Amino acid sequence: MLKMVFSLLSGLVFGVGLIVSGMSNPAKVLGFLDLAGAWDPSLALVMGGAIAVAMPAFWLARRRQQAILGGPMQLPGARQIDRRLVLGSLAFGAGWGIAGFCPGPALVSLLAGQAKAWIFVCAMLAGMALFEVLEWNKARRKAAPAA
Repeated sequence: MLKMVFSLLSGLVFGVGLIVSGMSNPAKVLGFLDLAGAWDPSLALVMGGAIAVAMPAFWLARRRQQAILGGPMQLPGARQIDRRLVLGSLAFGAGWGIAGFCPGPALVSLLAGQAKAWIFVCAMLAGMALFEVLEWNKARRKAAPAA
């Protein structure tokens, strides 16, 4: 129960932070991405602030074996830059540039009733489903005996 309460509070703080910072406003995000036009650098400060908070938190987390609520500490372990990472990053960036949303702000905007967010979230879920189907087919091909 305590884990659920902390998860809810963390999600609420994250959502409020996205709203206050302007990350849930596609026009502000697109202004930040428009380097050749009327560039709005304010989101760079938001990202810098997020990095400044996250760096010491990850540094401390690496030194722990257990999370504060008792579960195992689970940090990302991959360090290589491969084709999948680059292609996924390009797809993420293209979606962000076209729609002005990334997943977190899209969910906040969806709950705020923005119609554009519904389209983005449906497209995001379709992309996630397509990825799962492709991964499932890839695993099935690997597991199939060679004839």
